[in-house]
Amino acid sequence: MTTDFTSPQKQAPIGILMMFLATLKDLFKVFWVVFIVAVLKSDNTNSLYLLTGFVLLIGITGLISYLKYVNFTFYIDEEKNEFIIHTGVINKTKTVIQLNKIQQVNVNQDFIQQFIRVYSLDIETAGSESKEVEIKAISHELALALKEKLIHGKVVPKTEGALAEQYQSATEEPFIKISFWSLFKIGITSNYMKSLGLIFAFFFTLYENISHVLGDDELENGPLGTFIAKGLAFNAVMMFVAFLMLGVLLFNLVRTVIRYFGFKITKQNGTLVLNFGLINIKNSIVRPERVQIVSVSRNYFQKKLNIFQLNIRQAMNGEKDQRKTAMEIPGCDENEKNQILMLLFNELPTQGLMVTPNFRKLVFSAFLSVFLPVLGYFLIGKYQDSRVYDFYGIAVFYCVLTAVLLWFGFRNYRLFINEKYIVKQSGAWDIENKIIEIHKIQAVSTSQLFWHKNLNIGSLTLHTAAGNLSFYLGNYTTINDYVNRWLYLIETSDSNWM
Repeated sequence: MTTDFTSPQKQAPIGILMMFLATLKDLFKVFWVVFIVAVLKSDNTNSLYLLTGFVLLIGITGLISYLKYVNFTFYIDEEKNEFIIHTGVINKTKTVIQLNKIQQVNVNQDFIQQFIRVYSLDIETAGSESKEVEIKAISHELALALKEKLIHGKVVPKTEGALAEQYQSATEEPFIKISFWSLFKIGITSNYMKSLGLIFAFFFTLYENISHVLGDDELENGPLGTFIAKGLAFNAVMMFVAFLMLGVLLFNLVRTVIRYFGFKITKQNGTLVLNFGLINIKNSIVRPERVQIVSVSRNYFQKKLNIFQLNIRQAMNGEKDQRKTAMEIPGCDENEKNQILMLLFNELPTQGLMVTPNFRKLVFSAFLSVFLPVLGYFLIGKYQDSRVYDFYGIAVFYCVLTAVLLWFGFRNYRLFINEKYIVKQSGAWDIENKIIEIHKIQAVSTSQLFWHKNLNIGSLTLHTAAGNLSFYLGNYTTINDYVNRWLYLIETSDSNWM
């Protein structure tokens, strides 16, 4: 391929294999339990049908992959300043993207793409609820050239040697590198609930799939059901909890290392380029002028280990898109964190005046998180099954733990305001500070329930293209005074961050 993008171009021919393997991987992720059970329970006759179905599946998948490759073309219309993509298998689709609407171009490489030595290019735009288009199989040189053309509109070198020389400094001189030891510390001190949820989701999905295949009666009366019934003993429960905690730590550690392995940040053309990943290699760009929310967080263990986690959100559209495009920087020390903030804001943001919530926020949270669950527990015990009272220890533990978390969450819930920044602090265990520059706020809304008027408390929501930031039950007079000032600053600001 050449770097003349004005004529229609196809993906690399090896992309047919990539699409074929990717489709098989997606099918296996959905039907792997059914497939394994079918193989284990099949006899000679069923094996023939199973083999025939597998061959047909391979053939259909190969045909679809070929048609996807043939019908996928892309090019740049320089007269109209548009990037145009043709896709489709049976129904053809033409996607037109205005170059000035492109906000993010990422060069990624998953495990399959590493195996066949191609890269994918993800293009995200303003005014879209999701990723606009993905080119799944192009060479590294072409991906870098197209990325530079789409973002900066520059004429790129036409030789691979010149192109490689252009990016040499960015790849060889990162100003921040996250070490394996930092990833290890982050892996064992963060995302406990997220990892626990993923483990439970996996086993629940596995149980549901097996029950559908084997039938509920066989599952309940078989060896697995007997094991579960015996496992209700106290010792078995304690052992399960211990193994679960160990599993969460190991799972989170492995996931963190695989996801962020080799994390490095380089400066290029006024932007930050993030490269990381062991199985799925990602190359993402952060533009300081488009950064709207920066989150800095750490917990007690991370404080002792002198590490932070940063989350950077750029101007995007749609909540689903915001979650996927947030840039995470794990395992920064104090100096590295300050360097990143300096590059994003040209200074270290300060907290300023502190606004605290009314104690009724704590009362309301306790009502929802403690009183209602305990009431439901006793109602179930009284009207449904009194045996739940045998586990009153768990209920007491839940109440005490939740009350402690609510109290620390209330103590840490603060809003800090100065002339240029708004910082919201929150969290019970992981203390998070979200930083917003005032001139990047797109809208401000306040609310006050009628029974809060005499108490002079209300809530505030700051709307940005990277998501909303809300602060509940603060002093309503103070909030309104600052809202009027912010609206004036937003209206008079001449900053062009989009």
